[in-house]
Amino acid sequence: MMGRQCKVERVVDAYDLDGMEEDLATRWTADGEAGRSTRELADYFNRAVLEAAMREAGMRPLDGEAANTYRLLTDEDVSAGAETQTRRTLEREGVDVESVLGDFVSHQTVYVHLTEHAGVEYEESGPDPVESVRETVGRLRSRTEAVTASSVERLRDAGHVDIGGVDALVDLRVRCTACGTTHDVDDLLAGEGCGCDSPE
Repeated sequence: MMGRQCKVERVVDAYDLDGMEEDLATRWTADGEAGRSTRELADYFNRAVLEAAMREAGMRPLDGEAANTYRLLTDEDVSAGAETQTRRTLEREGVDVESVLGDFVSHQTVYVHLTEHAGVEYEESGPDPVESVRETVGRLRSRTEAVTASSVERLRDAGHVDIGGVDALVDLRVRCTACGTTHDVDDLLAGEGCGCDSPE
């Protein structure tokens, strides 16, 4: 591939994750329920990174152990005490936790890798118009987040903005002009609606 490697490619090389790039593309473009979102793919990728780091340190994680360790490190519902204990356990085993966390990728990074570096083209399948709109909105949101994060990172690197890691988030809401209520776009597309009595 021409040009600089993206983060996904660099991390794949660093952890010897053979076949990971092809796996991400396959999972993203799979038909129906087999398809995975970029958020799910980011978690899948990061779990593989963590497991590779654990094995590199000489650990022999059992089935599901790396996934649970990843949850303890990243899930917002995990207590600070449990996260700290998990970090200390990994560090005692020789895992450079901070380095591994720095190699984790966001869903924006996965999206940019797939579309701009891997050249993957996603084709809608199936006649469901709601799912088609959901995917379109999701891609626009991911793209906006990716461009925003990349732009802020450039400003940071140039010394214009003081910030650490960047993870841009776009919250899309839809307003019903009949009753004035607003709704998360994902909830609306899931069929919840607003329940107002406005005419069609």
